Amino acid sequence: MNETEQLLEQVATRAHNSARAHRKALPAPLGAGEIARAEGIVGFPLPPLLARLYTQVGDGGFGPEQGLLPLRRAVAVYRAQRESGWRWPEGVLPVADFGCAMYACVDCRSGTAQVLLFDPNPGEPDLAWSVDTPSLAGWLRGWLDGTAWFCAESGLGEEEDLEFAPWEEFRSRI
Repeated sequence: MNETEQLLEQVATRAHNSARAHRKALPAPLGAGEIARAEGIVGFPLPPLLARLYTQVGDGGFGPEQGLLPLRRAVAVYRAQRESGWRWPEGVLPVADFGCAMYACVDCRSGTAQVLLFDPNPGEPDLAWSVDTPSLAGWLRGWLDGTAWFCAESGLGEEEDLEFAPWEEFRSRI
């Protein structure tokens, strides 16, 4: 079993255990056709790990905060944001809603599927984008082991001086 398969197994175990503990059903995994349809709508392929989360674990509902967005919702938010005044970058798919209009997003053009944080609250589009984690795999590991900033047990989200590096590619991608 390679690292990706191990990670997917760990995510699936945690997702199913959490759903069972909360007496909720985990959304069923999607088929390859549903992934292809979503990719056709947004105009870019999903990174392999993200596609496998949707096809092997479930259609959202697990992961940080309220969990991964169902793929149809992620596509709808992407399309709405691309049409908004926020100059949403091409190829950046929102995957988790952190509340207060903040989203964790996967840069689907990045070789590592880096995770970006969109926070429009500063009020300036150029300041709304930062790098959360260099890879989707690392973001998921941070959630699994409780070390990510958004995990209550990490204590990081409570620090007032928690700052993320700005996403340097923003201007070239709008």
